[in-house]
Amino acid sequence: MLGAVLLMGLLGALDLPPYHPDRPRTDWLLRREPFHAQLFRGSGKDEIVLSNGLVSRTFRLSPDMATVRLDNLMTGESLLRTVEPEGFLTIDGAKIAIGGLTGQPDRAYLTPEWLDAMKPVPGAMRYESLEVGKPAERVPWVRKRHGSPNAVWPPPGVAITFHFSMPEGKYKGLSASVRYELYDGIPLISKSISVENGTMATFKLDSFVNERLGMVESESVVDTPNEWMNPPITIATDYSFGGMAMSASNRTTYWETDPDYTTQVNYNLQTPCLLETHPPLGPGLEIAPGKKLQSFHTFELIHDSSDRERRGLAVRKMFRTLAPWCTENPIMLHLTSTDPQVVKTAIDQAADAGFEMIIFSFGSGLDMEDVSAANIAKFKEFHDYAKSKGLEMGGYSLLASRHIDDKNDAINPKTGKPGGAIFGYSPCLGSEWGESYFKHLKTFLSETHFDLLENDGSYPGDVCASTAHPGHKGLEDSQWTQFNAIADFYRWCRQTNVYLNVPDNYFFSGSNKTGMGYRETNWSLPRAQQHIHARQNLYDGTWEKTPSMGWMMVPLVEYQGGGAAATIEPLKEHLQDYGLHLANNFGYGAQACYRGPRLYDSPETRGVVKGWVDWFKKYRDILESDVIHVRRADGVHLDTVLHVNPRLAIKAMAVVYNPTDEPLTENVILPLYYSGIEGTCSIEEEHGVHSVKLDANHSITLRPTVGPRSCNWYVIR
Repeated sequence: MLGAVLLMGLLGALDLPPYHPDRPRTDWLLRREPFHAQLFRGSGKDEIVLSNGLVSRTFRLSPDMATVRLDNLMTGESLLRTVEPEGFLTIDGAKIAIGGLTGQPDRAYLTPEWLDAMKPVPGAMRYESLEVGKPAERVPWVRKRHGSPNAVWPPPGVAITFHFSMPEGKYKGLSASVRYELYDGIPLISKSISVENGTMATFKLDSFVNERLGMVESESVVDTPNEWMNPPITIATDYSFGGMAMSASNRTTYWETDPDYTTQVNYNLQTPCLLETHPPLGPGLEIAPGKKLQSFHTFELIHDSSDRERRGLAVRKMFRTLAPWCTENPIMLHLTSTDPQVVKTAIDQAADAGFEMIIFSFGSGLDMEDVSAANIAKFKEFHDYAKSKGLEMGGYSLLASRHIDDKNDAINPKTGKPGGAIFGYSPCLGSEWGESYFKHLKTFLSETHFDLLENDGSYPGDVCASTAHPGHKGLEDSQWTQFNAIADFYRWCRQTNVYLNVPDNYFFSGSNKTGMGYRETNWSLPRAQQHIHARQNLYDGTWEKTPSMGWMMVPLVEYQGGGAAATIEPLKEHLQDYGLHLANNFGYGAQACYRGPRLYDSPETRGVVKGWVDWFKKYRDILESDVIHVRRADGVHLDTVLHVNPRLAIKAMAVVYNPTDEPLTENVILPLYYSGIEGTCSIEEEHGVHSVKLDANHSITLRPTVGPRSCNWYVIR
């Protein structure tokens, strides 16, 4: 009962208010202010509740600590059907539970009476005490560039940490802490664990389970379907790699079956209703006496709807909350040369046209691994000149998908030789070369004062069976140590305000931007086809990315083939296509890699580029706000993107594109619910301003006529 004694004293000191849950009266996606995270005293025995009015998590602290409720307050539904340990540690082959309660008679649902009779898990680490605080700054960030004006870091909310220890046995002295954070204004919970070795001996942490929830199943099927419906929750972690999309890079979320749930409807007990987050391998690390290991963070976003747009809006708000640097969205030129005269001209043009950043692109001749005095002096001079013109400057470096040598490449555990990695041959980040690579890049970035790194072929999750690399001991710890090597480097970049373009989902580790999602060879198609593909990519990519999170491509010069039919150069001869590329990207609020040696080659070309840049900057705040998907480009009909932000004076902005070679008139329905507008709105367009009344679905209908291969835009207040 030690935990209960500590609990009662602490709760009294905290003077927690009683918990009286209620359904939200306003939409959290429109109004953030009322939903403040705080702690409450629960109604049950020794209960404490973490809630922000949108979601709540209830903990019992006696006879041991365990999560006993997870409630979706937006829908009034309980998401939890069983009590599970708070996590698991596998140490030297022995699996140890962290807290938890056992003795639930039926795993389909949970009652207070059953909870009162449940017992601690045999052999588990036992709860000792708790601490209350605020969300922590996982990644250092100071706002430098234009981004969301509402971004706050770290996010406001409340944190609670539960401390556990082994009461007896071989691992007496081992302790663990389970930390939760709940944020204001969003149904989002973070969970992480840390392990500290307070024994006198070194032990090996083979693996751990960071989260385990016995979730209420979303469907009950007697037979086993080809695909199951998951509960209304999005899980993400900051141990993420190997893909630009969340679904591709999520390596830690597992929906498992629960064989002890013998009353489930599925005849073969195959319902995937047990949620776990854990590393796919390892960590396999030795922890010496007095040392500590921190797990990754599991982020749990609860949904109140099955609507794809609403779920996407919630995911985008999650990224803005947990990685606000992803709202930084500089306009960038991908420069294809390091010739001093070409560089100077490009800097002058970029500054004149209103661009904000220059990247020395792949194939430009930049080698950031060359830290010789001459190379650093050359690029520092370029940087200093760009800075004098108000521009940031950075460069491209290839990491994975390259062959170094047999000594430094990742070793395939199946063959004992290099090769067979995700990109074929790839260096091991724990090799001598890998450790030197990060040192060289830090030196180059620091001494040139470069503001950006485009790190291509970021660590994709390769394992390595080498036992000779200094950064890891063998296969079991190779994935954990390699990931942390690059994540630590990205956090350093964020701390020093180096902007990060990374073709992988490293946002929670400090990356600013990844690819919007496109097939590179499509930029070798004829120009007319590129525009349709571009707007399809933008439409598809912004379901779970904000406009600022994904880059696009504009091949000013030839890119992977296609010849003259695919490229914009000579720029003055293809002004309509150049302008439409600018309109496609700026109209979606996204930035592209405008890849070439220059931005304009005539006064007319300059006018097109500068005109679109000025237009984007005039409406930047609304264009970088949330996307509502109206109609995807199909090459036949008008396609439309709508931006909304209830916190701005301009509440919405629609951009309507005509993909055909003739003027096109069609009805366009604009759903304005997420703009926060009620009743009547004013619409500003080329022909003036007029008022329109919203219908019962919070929508308005336009009937625009859009010229051939061009676009119209509509400012809505």
